[in-house]
Amino acid sequence: MTIQWRYTTHDHMGILSLVGRLDREDTSRFGGAVAWALARGRGPVILDLTALEGWTPAGQAAIDEAARQLATHGRPLELAAIPADGSLVPDDTCPPLPVHHDLKSAVAAHSTAGAPGVRQQWCTASWPTMS
Repeated sequence: MTIQWRYTTHDHMGILSLVGRLDREDTSRFGGAVAWALARGRGPVILDLTALEGWTPAGQAAIDEAARQLATHGRPLELAAIPADGSLVPDDTCPPLPVHHDLKSAVAAHSTAGAPGVRQQWCTASWPTMS
């Protein structure tokens, strides 16, 4: 299954959510989502992995690369709810990559005054409608 993504900007951060499985075949699509996030929003990017079914070593390497790419633009990457099938072990060239238990705690770590307001949102055409 190809991953689907949604990027939501908030006043002081962005949230990039993934659905599916991050395999080698999906790293290009993920890279495009990261480029989308770079072109829009500001502050840290929280990679919401709540609905990610799993990842391969190539998928984990793509996350390392995203962290490096964002860092060159002064935007740190943080992870929320890593998949249960393994932890991410960044290589020595990866900037610090904070991991939060879930999306709620990741957002709370950046909350200045209550819940952040959604400014804009974009997603792939097949982003699932969740209630």
